[in-house]
Amino acid sequence: MAGGQIPQVLFPIATVNIKGFRYTVLRLANGIIEMVQKLRYKHFMKTVGIIGGLGPETTAEFYLNIVFSCQRRDKTHRPAIIISSVPLPYAVEEEAIAENSGFEKILPFLIREAKRLEKAGADFIVMPCNSLHVFIEEIRAAVNIPILSIVEETVKFLKKYAFNNVGIVSTSATVKNKLYENAFAENGIDYKAPNDLQQAKMGKIILNLVTGMQNNRDRDELIQIINTFENKNVDCVVLACTDLQLLIPQHPKLKIFDTMKIFADATVDEILKSEVGE
Repeated sequence: MAGGQIPQVLFPIATVNIKGFRYTVLRLANGIIEMVQKLRYKHFMKTVGIIGGLGPETTAEFYLNIVFSCQRRDKTHRPAIIISSVPLPYAVEEEAIAENSGFEKILPFLIREAKRLEKAGADFIVMPCNSLHVFIEEIRAAVNIPILSIVEETVKFLKKYAFNNVGIVSTSATVKNKLYENAFAENGIDYKAPNDLQQAKMGKIILNLVTGMQNNRDRDELIQIINTFENKNVDCVVLACTDLQLLIPQHPKLKIFDTMKIFADATVDEILKSEVGE
């Protein structure tokens, strides 16, 4: 500004957080946009972008988990969260979950939503759905911001607490693409999985959940499948489909870990991680 004079009338039009600093953008009375004030932003939180809607109840649970976990750890303000609910056709969703086919039809939707979240100002992206991580490398290549992996975060959790033999229940797409099997093998973790008949039942249970149908019969069926791990010498059971936590399965002897909760905790860690000096 000429002569260092500040005009009498300023119109703030935006604030942005960059590298731990808050920048205020002003429009002057004459219509000129000026770069302005640079203030230290003491309590910086990253903005998370969520590719959600698969399924919707789990996305809602994931959102609430992040909000209240952030509140417990930082009471200055609520986290910035942008949710993009994927407008996936029901026919494509059912084909992928129940029939384990046509999964490649989902990828264009995911890339579009990832780009939308990046454009909206997300600092990083998460997908609270295990099966979607079949495409994580393609989505990472499509945007210029980090994408956290639920598979990678689950493996970190299991290694941290020294679980070396894991029972895993998931969608058929997750099984077919060996998402966890490959990750476990690379990290020296043994695993056990349901048989083909049990896996077919899992597909029906999960389809019910993503379409808003929860019932005791599905819960009982899931617990029966988990019961079979008791004789397979596993340390714990991992719910490698985030929708399964909606059934709240419990077992008297086996520890059951929900990948949604593991991933929500990792997401909060990333939100609260300061970019300053990193």
